[in-house]
Amino acid sequence: MSEFKYGTVEDDKKGKIYLSVILDLCDRRPVAFVYSSNNDNSLVFDTFDKAVVENPKATPIFHSDRGYQYTSRAFRQRILDAGMTQSMSRVGRCIDNGPMEGFWGLMKREMYYGKKYKTKEELVKAIEQYLDYYANKRVQRNLGILTPMEYHTMKLQNVA
Repeated sequence: MSEFKYGTVEDDKKGKIYLSVILDLCDRRPVAFVYSSNNDNSLVFDTFDKAVVENPKATPIFHSDRGYQYTSRAFRQRILDAGMTQSMSRVGRCIDNGPMEGFWGLMKREMYYGKKYKTKEELVKAIEQYLDYYANKRVQRNLGILTPMEYHTMKLQNVA
């Protein structure tokens, strides 16, 4: 999850939103995302639930950091109920969460840093546009110069 700020000092209408995204590590595609004004369990749980609903037969390994949301008993139960395996590195080692940290850095460099978003709506629209761009238009070298969705489609065709 990552924090994004909006607003101007002049208007004194500053705020922040938290964005939770789940990526498929095979094709780097955002599987689900949810944003909220609060960094709490429901943000992470809602994102997880959305990913499960949109991918009901998937039983991946779920990699995460050691944030309190991911280490809670309630989240662990969600993982088990979905038939997934949870993976998180030891404290101080970010091996499991490295791809997600890379995604946040890329996203913030390409759509957030150096820009000012005056309203929450403007920021949310920019985030949604970026996630669509990332999945459907941004080619990636490690995917064979394909977009995440092109790579996903190719993988599905190879399985069929």
